[in-house]
Amino acid sequence: MAIDWNEAEARAFVDIYAAHGVSEDLALRTYSARLLGQDPALVMHGGGNTSVKTTATDLFGAEVPVICVKGSGWDLATIEPEGHPAVRLEPLRALRALSALSDEAMVNAQRQNLMDTGAPNPSVETLLHAFLPHKFVDHTHSVAVCAVADQPDAERLAREIWGARIGIVPYIMPGFSLAKAAADAFEADPRVEGLLLVKHGIFSFADSARLSYERMIDLVAAAERFIGERDRTLVSIAIPHAGDAASRASTSDALCGLRGAFSHAADSTGAPTRWLFDRRSSPEIDRLLGDESLEDLAGRGVSTPDHVIRTKGWPLVLATPPADDPLDAWLTDAGTRLSRFVDDYRAYFARHEPRSVQRKTMLDPLPRLVAIPGVGLIGVGKSAAEASVAADVGEAWAATVLRAEAVGRFEPIDEADLFDLEYWSLEQAKLGKGAEKPLARHVVVVTGGAGTIGAATAKAFAAEGAEVALLDIDGAGAEAAAAAISPRALGLACDVTDPAAVAAALARVAERFGGIDVVVSNAGVALTGAMAEISDETLRKSFELNFFGHQTVAREAVRLMRRQGFGGALLFNVSKQAVNPGPDFGAYGTSKAALLALVRQYALEHGRDGVRVNAVNADRIRSGLLTGEMIAARSIARGVSEADYLAGNLLCAEVRAEDVAQAFVASAKLMRTTGNVVTVDGGAVAAMLR
Repeated sequence: MAIDWNEAEARAFVDIYAAHGVSEDLALRTYSARLLGQDPALVMHGGGNTSVKTTATDLFGAEVPVICVKGSGWDLATIEPEGHPAVRLEPLRALRALSALSDEAMVNAQRQNLMDTGAPNPSVETLLHAFLPHKFVDHTHSVAVCAVADQPDAERLAREIWGARIGIVPYIMPGFSLAKAAADAFEADPRVEGLLLVKHGIFSFADSARLSYERMIDLVAAAERFIGERDRTLVSIAIPHAGDAASRASTSDALCGLRGAFSHAADSTGAPTRWLFDRRSSPEIDRLLGDESLEDLAGRGVSTPDHVIRTKGWPLVLATPPADDPLDAWLTDAGTRLSRFVDDYRAYFARHEPRSVQRKTMLDPLPRLVAIPGVGLIGVGKSAAEASVAADVGEAWAATVLRAEAVGRFEPIDEADLFDLEYWSLEQAKLGKGAEKPLARHVVVVTGGAGTIGAATAKAFAAEGAEVALLDIDGAGAEAAAAAISPRALGLACDVTDPAAVAAALARVAERFGGIDVVVSNAGVALTGAMAEISDETLRKSFELNFFGHQTVAREAVRLMRRQGFGGALLFNVSKQAVNPGPDFGAYGTSKAALLALVRQYALEHGRDGVRVNAVNADRIRSGLLTGEMIAARSIARGVSEADYLAGNLLCAEVRAEDVAQAFVASAKLMRTTGNVVTVDGGAVAAMLR
């Protein structure tokens, strides 16, 4: 592990934030906190915490000693100065004289002493930071350190690695008692540079931001060297990210089937029925998942207590899916194992809830991490972001287990302690409880996604909470349109006239999100010419994209939806031309008329699968099909202005791509409607279907 401190960068932070009234202490705290947070081998997703002791000015102009400590909801990787709210230091230090302090009283005392009552709650480990005398204090859940901390003889190994450089704190649940124990451990030998929290993580401290940071890196590097000397394949600790390994062709089918199994299991638990996945694979993950002791290792628990709220106490372990044979037997076994996981979780809750002073309500019992040999680790969540967090934590867990087993035995906190952390209100508060949007947990694929209508449609679905994938023959355009919507949106190159390309693209979507719920088949081309004069080549090209392309997408989408087993929606961009053709537009109109027949056929044949099939008939939308050149030409042909041409409808209003997008979104929400056509043309009597 290398030291990334750059003095020029640090001074730049000081100068930039000084212009906003931020002190040098807090600017340097922000800089070094980010250095720690941006390394997933140290902390991830809100984990870890940092602080600086400094002064702040109160309402009377007096300088008050404060501790600026990481606030709830902030991530060290992107933290800003306001992410370290200032708390009056002396009242916090006075709390150490108490013999006991409840969690509620601790949180109340911390909030009472905030300099800004509108600031986020200070970290649950604020008192630990406050009770230590050093100006800067850093805390991480380093993979290498946790591999040591999770040993049955962690103290012996710690002395072998660090000697007298660190103090040892036995496992205690975070809060007041841990803060006092940590202060006692430091005072037993004030020369120490850090503290090892058994089964938890590590602290470093110093009177400068740089020295505290460098001590952290040095202490972690020592643990890495110790592990590397025992297993050279684990010398470099690198947490990989999604997409690092290629998937087998069967992976998407396995994930769609598993998503269906989650839906079935959720029905019996009262949990939401749709879940999103995030697959991770790497040589290290493959090594762990291929271990004959995988089920035993998985059942031992999380690598650091903080992770239990992200992945529950243990992952679901499945068998290796067959590479070539049908998945039916594997999915049956997966369903059985998932049901067993649910039963085991309920039993776990029943064993430990009676110990609680206050009654607890069981969380949903579904797993948040799935280990599938030959496929990878699968993060599970109600959104792509949440699934990604679970997958990230799963990767850190895998790395920790391998390293722990290399130096001894992976033995994290026991089940009782795990329960106390999982159901601790101060931990659950980190997750947030916001209301879900109407299309949350849905995966929407839009073809022609780089175009005007496609991009607007994907954006509209994302605004409703859906995860979106944009497919287009212009791969760069699809990626750019996706990036403009969300960091989680997926943009892929795909020629919808190529069955292999369509299968590969939808497999990528299923691998990225776990499955597919809605497909907006939007790609098309408008080729002009009189029917008696148009070439066979042009006509076939029109049908290839405007009919067969839609058939290819729909066929593969339905296959995956049937694999999931809980239906979905196919939505087609047909056209007003399908029912009200225009002159010299025959190649377009006839292919769109055939597409309308295709919509009806899919509605007829797949209603029994729960697949709703609906269409949108739009007209005169500025887009890649109706270009400025075409608008000008058709306006001249009709002897009207361009504005009057575009507004030539009953509403006398131009119809926009956003209007078409909203029609698709509305159609996706119609749970008992199939075979329907929504017109988005401002009112065209000749195109009215009824």
